[in-house]
Amino acid sequence: MRTCCIYPVVMPSSAPPAPVKQPPAADRVYAHVKQGVLDRRYEGGTLLTEGELAEAVGVSRTPVREALLRLEVEGLIRLYPKKGALVLPVSAQEIADVVETRLLVEEHAARKAVPAPPGLIERLEALLERQKAQAAAGDLAEAAVTDRCFHAEIVRSGGNEILSRLYDQLRDRQLRMGVAIMHSHPDRIAKTLVEHEEILRALRSGDAEEAVAVVHRHIGWFSHLARGEVR
Repeated sequence: MRTCCIYPVVMPSSAPPAPVKQPPAADRVYAHVKQGVLDRRYEGGTLLTEGELAEAVGVSRTPVREALLRLEVEGLIRLYPKKGALVLPVSAQEIADVVETRLLVEEHAARKAVPAPPGLIERLEALLERQKAQAAAGDLAEAAVTDRCFHAEIVRSGGNEILSRLYDQLRDRQLRMGVAIMHSHPDRIAKTLVEHEEILRALRSGDAEEAVAVVHRHIGWFSHLARGEVR
């Protein structure tokens, strides 16, 4: 005999739902511009004006100025009084600096990831499958985010909080570079997926030196790009 659950009757409330609290205006402008720069909606060389941004976000100009000052400190834009803010292109020096830092951190992390900590291989497999689906759909911005997550998982697996925080500071630069490079070198996404497979295979088999070698080749490609050796 099937039993039934008796639930109390809930009378609809006459009270209006609580309004959703929005972030401060300056934070909304900051997030809008930063996301636009990272996903190339605002490409390098674009001049942004306070009026246009205020209208786009629906705020006054005062929080726009505050947000732009924060973004200038982060090196994403350069302010020009009475003109606006110039979105800075990704420079060869910036690529070289990011590559050098990534090699130092990620080669060390790849070596420490052998033997693989519990759950690492499964997380990397899931991220790789997600990146394949995003690449197949042509969603380069999301593929760049997943690419970054793949490498961050390996860095975090070492358990060194200082290195993890240092690596996290590269996040925005990595994402911006990744999207720009995928657009200018569309064949690179296929190579990236193959190299992620190779990194995963090396970690799965417990071959630390092979994992380090693939990471070095994978990240080192960007240094050739910075020197103008990639066409």
